[in-house]
Amino acid sequence: MKKLAIFGNGGQHEHLPEIVGLLDALEARHIPMVVEQDFEQYIRQSVPGRKALPALDARQGVDADAALSLGGDGTFLTTVMWVGKRELPIMGVNTGHLGYLTACNIAQAVEAVELLLHDKVLIDRRTMLQVDCDVVDIDHPYALNDVAILRKDSTAMLEMETSLDSQPLTTYKADGLVICTPTGSTAYNLSAGGPILAPSTPCLAISPLSPHSLTMRPMVVPDTAAVTIATRSRATHFHVSLDGEAYTLPIGATMTVRKAPFSAHVVQLPGQNFAATLRHKLHWGL
Repeated sequence: MKKLAIFGNGGQHEHLPEIVGLLDALEARHIPMVVEQDFEQYIRQSVPGRKALPALDARQGVDADAALSLGGDGTFLTTVMWVGKRELPIMGVNTGHLGYLTACNIAQAVEAVELLLHDKVLIDRRTMLQVDCDVVDIDHPYALNDVAILRKDSTAMLEMETSLDSQPLTTYKADGLVICTPTGSTAYNLSAGGPILAPSTPCLAISPLSPHSLTMRPMVVPDTAAVTIATRSRATHFHVSLDGEAYTLPIGATMTVRKAPFSAHVVQLPGQNFAATLRHKLHWGL
């Protein structure tokens, strides 16, 4: 039987009884599982007398066949950070608000897990991004949604000299720049006015944030392209964010963003599709 690695986050008091009920139901079915150690500790501290579950230190590796992410999209992205490179199937169980990346809600979770264990789910192989920087080694240089270059503690705009496959494209003068995958096109990119991309589309989107020139519009490029950005500014530092994990870098740093050599395996339940997700979760047509 497949072994599950379970990830979550603290602060889910509203849904804690349902989460505990899910774990109890999985135990009753004798499903092998390990729970990320911080999440396991949160559950035991929140439920007096709760017995310990096998704990997982994700930094030491994840010995499992699939992963459950209990939370919202932020928890899902954290789960991808820990297991994405191993290409484990990840099923998101929504206890948050939008839960755009999740497959089901907590009330549907037991049935959904049964489908997962019996290989009756769909696996979407989602493009991941990889970032290489010339001045620092980024701890986890991968992202499922997006890489965002952002100004830091300054009103000075950034100048981002950008090339595609070593061919000059333009110098974006803006508050920042978002490079996203199709999966991330409905996140920061969408707020920046970028296009919505179907998850299977082999492309990336580049969207400037508050550009100095109105002719600087979002654009779509093949996912085979390497996007290189060299930064200039009157400021001394800037932020680069990979799925919300921010790093501070010195102005003058150069980064290359390209498709990662692996994909995130996102679990979808039978009957789910991109169009239905747009209608249901982004309220298209309402």
